[in-house]
Amino acid sequence: MGGLGIATFGSLLVIGAPIYLVLGATAVLLLWLTGTPMITVAQKLADELNSQTLVAIPFFVIAATFMERGGIARALIDAITTWVGSIRGSLGLVCVLACTMFASMSGSSVATALAMGAILLPTMLRNGYDRSLSTGLIGAAGTVGILIPPSLAMVVYGLLADESVPRLFLGGVIPGLLQSAMIGGWVIYQARKRGYPTFKVQNREEFWAINLRAVPAYLIPLIVLGGIYGGIATVTEAAALSAIAAVLVSVFIYRTTKVSEIVPLLADGTRHAAAIMIIVVCALVFGHWVTESGLAPALIEAAQEWGMTRWQFLIVISLLLFVLGTFLEVFAVLLIAMPVIIPLLPVFNVDPIHFGIIVTINMELALLTPPVGMNLFVLSSISKAPLLEVIRGTTPFTILIAILMVLVIVFPELSLWLPRLVYG
Repeated sequence: MGGLGIATFGSLLVIGAPIYLVLGATAVLLLWLTGTPMITVAQKLADELNSQTLVAIPFFVIAATFMERGGIARALIDAITTWVGSIRGSLGLVCVLACTMFASMSGSSVATALAMGAILLPTMLRNGYDRSLSTGLIGAAGTVGILIPPSLAMVVYGLLADESVPRLFLGGVIPGLLQSAMIGGWVIYQARKRGYPTFKVQNREEFWAINLRAVPAYLIPLIVLGGIYGGIATVTEAAALSAIAAVLVSVFIYRTTKVSEIVPLLADGTRHAAAIMIIVVCALVFGHWVTESGLAPALIEAAQEWGMTRWQFLIVISLLLFVLGTFLEVFAVLLIAMPVIIPLLPVFNVDPIHFGIIVTINMELALLTPPVGMNLFVLSSISKAPLLEVIRGTTPFTILIAILMVLVIVFPELSLWLPRLVYG
């Protein structure tokens, strides 16, 4: 039976079937072979959809859609430039800081790379920045979108692992800031080495005018994270507030989105969210089969027989996720691998929050590695640069993110200290 399931799974992947069909069809086939009535499968699908956390996904996607197109990115970039413009290579530093700020609103790496790339890349090229370095920088800084809270990838992981999403969000803060610092340090080094220009410092009136204009943009992450950790709102309620705030700010404050565009943008965001939710539900049903079939206990027994240490387990799983990430997009990797891997965590005494951050950093690498790295294709499209040139530009940053992953594996407190401080 297991062999038939693997054959079905592999065949559907090879022929290019949508990932929801791969997971759903395999799960239904395996449950049917075990004698599970199909009405039970349907009931399981309905039960999985009845999740408050799952409802957060469409709201975060809609918020990211409006923030990407609503003038928020431009307001952030202009404000950050007033603070660091006098530093050599300030445009690169602006990119890192703006991506970090935008990530704290959108929760999406692709949306962050797309919004920042559309604005910053032409400016960087006009100021003499190397195209390969510029695209690599934006692509790498954009990956912070799934590590800095709120993170859509962490919401999905939290659903699959049945873990606290607010704890996961806090677990990503220090690694996310550390990643931004590492990338920023590399950019400043390259800027001094290549003699990139600085920007004139604005007078006091311009400085305050630009920063005041960015206040509505800064309020969005305050609404989301302040609501969650202030005990005012759940993750789902905070996601809904962020979507409402993004619409209002885009349409009525920055006025880069017309009222007539609200419905089409809502439809676009909802369509993307629906695709993610269908995949998540199919993955949860697949995870149900993993639990019911006895596969999880068999894997646990095999892991114990292998005598792997905790560090060996984390390294092997990280390599496995890296390989999967070179061929599959982020959510596909999460939804295929996590139902099988998560039951092994107690065997190796791995904290699920710590593991969630390791997985998220692996997914950052997946966004930057060919042949399916989404950020690579986004930046190649924006810059009109050959894909190989973009890959060459991202390589130093990929190495930095890999170093970050090693640090998080070796020092678990980087991801666990803040959640423990807040929640005990």
